[in-house]
Amino acid sequence: MIERALRGSKRYWGWVGVLIVLSAIGTLAYLVQRFSGTENTGLSRDVSWGLFIANYTFFVGVAASAVMVVLPYYVHDYKEFGRIAVFGEFLAVAAIAIAGLFIFVDVGQPLRSFNLLLHPTPGSPLFWNTIILPVYMGLNVLIAWAALGAEDKSIPPPWWIKPLIYISIPWAISIHTVTAFVYAGLPGRAFWNTAILAPRFLVSAFASGPALLIVMCIMIKRLTGFDPGKKALGQLAVIVAYSMILNLFFIVLEFFSSFYSSIPSHTQGLEYLFFGLQGHGKLVPWIWSSVAFAVVGTVLLVVPVVRRNDTILAAACIIVFFSLWIDKGLCLVVAGFIPSPMATITEYAPSLFEVIITIGVWAVGFLMLSVLYKIALSVRKEAIQ
Repeated sequence: MIERALRGSKRYWGWVGVLIVLSAIGTLAYLVQRFSGTENTGLSRDVSWGLFIANYTFFVGVAASAVMVVLPYYVHDYKEFGRIAVFGEFLAVAAIAIAGLFIFVDVGQPLRSFNLLLHPTPGSPLFWNTIILPVYMGLNVLIAWAALGAEDKSIPPPWWIKPLIYISIPWAISIHTVTAFVYAGLPGRAFWNTAILAPRFLVSAFASGPALLIVMCIMIKRLTGFDPGKKALGQLAVIVAYSMILNLFFIVLEFFSSFYSSIPSHTQGLEYLFFGLQGHGKLVPWIWSSVAFAVVGTVLLVVPVVRRNDTILAAACIIVFFSLWIDKGLCLVVAGFIPSPMATITEYAPSLFEVIITIGVWAVGFLMLSVLYKIALSVRKEAIQ
């Protein structure tokens, strides 16, 4: 089926060309960073994780959200998701690839990452992340490719797909839970030391991933004419809406537990993030933009009339997606380092190199996604004909 990705319109090849150029620019920027060190980044001794790890954290969540399509369709036989299930699984594959690339560009000596496998430390969440992420990617590739191949040949899917599907469901939950444990288990970082960090990660994932999938499906419908189904998109929008409500509720819980207890180490991270701390507040405009986007997007998605309008639905999902990227990505990661265990404040702002590399990694991921979606659409169109 791979050959189907090599056949397309001028618009398709133009899009692929743009992504290849952006990927190449990002690669060149990474090579400069690779040989000059982190002096070209905004990172410092006190803030050692920045834009790259923020994107890694966010896209692991996008990948985990595939379970919101897989579970209803394969387990509960919700047939409305039949047209979009493979798109959700391919989105998970591309999201894991993006997350892995962000780890690669963040590590100063990429080959040293193999030490996690050469010298395994089962007591470390990072070790388990190294294991579960590639396995989850492989599960989604096998399931989606086998199902699509069976559809291409007009035969039932192979019997062995079902066990893999049942394995992939708890596995999807585990990948983002372990990611949360990487943060929540770090001593000296009170902002992350909360028992609801994993639930926060999961509910935000169940909003960001489906929101992106809805936008992709609406674009596919307008560009190719393939209809993913209005009812399916409506149900996904409901999932996004209620996940966002839970996400906002969890943020309120964080405020209550931190400020009612009045423990300085727990309040300072939130103070810095939302109000500024000791004259420092680079992230304040970002987090309030995230909150505004979250409220607006959630209100739009809760209203049934809005969900039935593709244009407004896409706009609401884009708002939600970037709200969560700001909150769970950039702000959550950076605020955990401020103030430092020595009570110093060192602010972080991404450098131009970090931004260019980030765009390059996004381009690689969306290039992979475009190729996978092209194959899936070709099979679907031929099946309809």
